[in-house]
Amino acid sequence: MPLLFHSTNRQSPGVDLREAFLRGQAPDRGLYFPETFPVLAPEEIAAFADLPYAEIAFRVLSRYTDGILPAEVLSGFCREAYDFDIPLETVYDRVVVMRLDQGPTASFKDFAARMMARLMGRFLHEDGRQLTILTATSGDTGAAVAHAFHNIPGIRVIVLFPLAEVSLSQRKLMTTLSGNVRTVAVDGKFDDCQAMVKQAFADPALSALPLSSANSINIGRLLPQSVYYFYAASRLARPGEPIVFSVPSGNFGDMMGAMVAKRMGLPVRKIVTSVNDNDAFPKFLATGHYEKIVPSRNSVSNAMNVGHPSNLARLVALYGGRMDETGRIHQMPDLAAMRRDLFSSSVSDDRTRDTIREVWNRYQLLLECHGAVGWRGFQDWQATEPLDGLPAVILETANPAKFPEEIEQTIGFAPDVPPAMTAALQLPENFDRLGADYESFRQYVIQAHA
Repeated sequence: MPLLFHSTNRQSPGVDLREAFLRGQAPDRGLYFPETFPVLAPEEIAAFADLPYAEIAFRVLSRYTDGILPAEVLSGFCREAYDFDIPLETVYDRVVVMRLDQGPTASFKDFAARMMARLMGRFLHEDGRQLTILTATSGDTGAAVAHAFHNIPGIRVIVLFPLAEVSLSQRKLMTTLSGNVRTVAVDGKFDDCQAMVKQAFADPALSALPLSSANSINIGRLLPQSVYYFYAASRLARPGEPIVFSVPSGNFGDMMGAMVAKRMGLPVRKIVTSVNDNDAFPKFLATGHYEKIVPSRNSVSNAMNVGHPSNLARLVALYGGRMDETGRIHQMPDLAAMRRDLFSSSVSDDRTRDTIREVWNRYQLLLECHGAVGWRGFQDWQATEPLDGLPAVILETANPAKFPEEIEQTIGFAPDVPPAMTAALQLPENFDRLGADYESFRQYVIQAHA
């Protein structure tokens, strides 16, 4: 029997992977999560050391697609989706930066979006259905989703982004596409965009429309993102040796990929989950009291400007609790276990810039703002616990060229720009604009289907 996925709100029946992908959000406004996690044996994980990334992706993801998708089809998708490098750059001792910025939109979001597009396209073709993807982005998701789903038959894409909080490069990577992709600049915050998307999925007035999501509220984002944690460990850790990951976090989808890998059997000593000035999670971890930040705070690590991370509902569920979509906790998770597995700190803009400068001056390693939050968070954790010689991986989630002004102001020169980004910057833009009110968005979605 195929693996089932249940809602974090526990008011909707379980569904298989196909339905979880295509629905995005459960009918009760919860998020889908596996009822159980397939566990890889230690010898299977050890064998990853000799395999290319695409084959590791196949062996991990096939545990979820078994009974849903033929193995040869998934294998082909993995080879197509992961045709770019994933550099692991040793900085000192066994501390490594994993660069997830080598894909077509120079962001870690490419890893999930490219696989999601292939799987959703396959499922829709098999069913003879069409689908509209509604996605909110705080910076990088929109471009990755727009590129991955561009010209996929049967799929329409609508991307919402906060007009004042994305960089020019981030914006033009999505607003220069056309065809089945529409982008909407919202006069508001990312949380406004995310709230409108979530409300649309639960709106009876839109129930006749085929809507889904490619945000990290969709389980299709988390599963592919679990793969690069296995990949890094296979190259850096000895068999059975635990590893530390430092993950700069906004909506907590990337961090949940690490949690998925851990639950599948990857030995993980600690997951460092650092945020910018939107510090609801580190405060919750420290005090047990959760209070979302409204409105979210604007920081230079703009893709992490999230006042209430959606994936906290999944994290809380993983530790035996229940949090609804509004952030209300109905059942407390096991905080002691969370504190054992996780560390979180808040990294201000000043500390972010200081980190970029210090790491460049000391190691000639160029970090952008999000990677700098991951680096500083790792240093914060190191002040509380010894690494004990274990391997540690800090995630660099976007290319520094996406933030040329910030980099140049901080260290005195602009980063090199990848060719795909250079091309996008020279293309004309085409995007719509809306206020941060749901009724306008509802009418926009209806008109898009007229």
